[in-house]
Amino acid sequence: MPQVEIVPSILSADLARLGEQVKAAEAAGANRIQVDVMDGRFVPNITFGPLVVEAVRRSTRLPIEAHLMIVEPDRYVSDFASAGADVIIVHQEAATHLHRLVQQVHQLGKKAGVAINPSTPAVVLEEILGDVDSVLVMTVNPGFGGQTFIEGALGKITRVRQMMNERGLDRDIEVDGGIGVVTAPLVVKAGANLLVAGAFIFNDKESVASAMLRLRDSLT
Repeated sequence: MPQVEIVPSILSADLARLGEQVKAAEAAGANRIQVDVMDGRFVPNITFGPLVVEAVRRSTRLPIEAHLMIVEPDRYVSDFASAGADVIIVHQEAATHLHRLVQQVHQLGKKAGVAINPSTPAVVLEEILGDVDSVLVMTVNPGFGGQTFIEGALGKITRVRQMMNERGLDRDIEVDGGIGVVTAPLVVKAGANLLVAGAFIFNDKESVASAMLRLRDSLT
């Protein structure tokens, strides 16, 4: 299985200090940064666009993930690629022609990830696994930060890892939602290796460095 990495999500960051907080996450050992893109249609919230990706790009040398929780993602992947995203994650539920969209991302020179919502079964990935660089298993319903982890997702993470192993694929499995010191070890045991954390890392009770250290220590 690939190495376990921590991916801070800026959804919970203090936007007045975004560059500062991204730099703090990098200094504390973050492996990449995630930008949560929401359109108010695919999910009931509106967040960031390509300009925010550009701002994050100016603040860090880490890889940037654009998690597109939007309808018609094929219309916007080139914008996020141009803005500086290194990984573009699209939702299986939002893509009419998923293979074509994954190919489009790769043609832009970027890594392609596919995300699935909590109620979406792992089996929908069967025909796309060999074409993607990563699978993102949502462990909350997308749209808002700070939600409670859905424990039923653990079995799905295991199934996705088994599907990869059966095909001889050494791909990333990412989890997003409710990740903290209690849930992080559980998802890693289930087969995940990329842990997205927003509210746990960016909070008003401790520094980014302290939160990152606690999360990393929970995995040992």
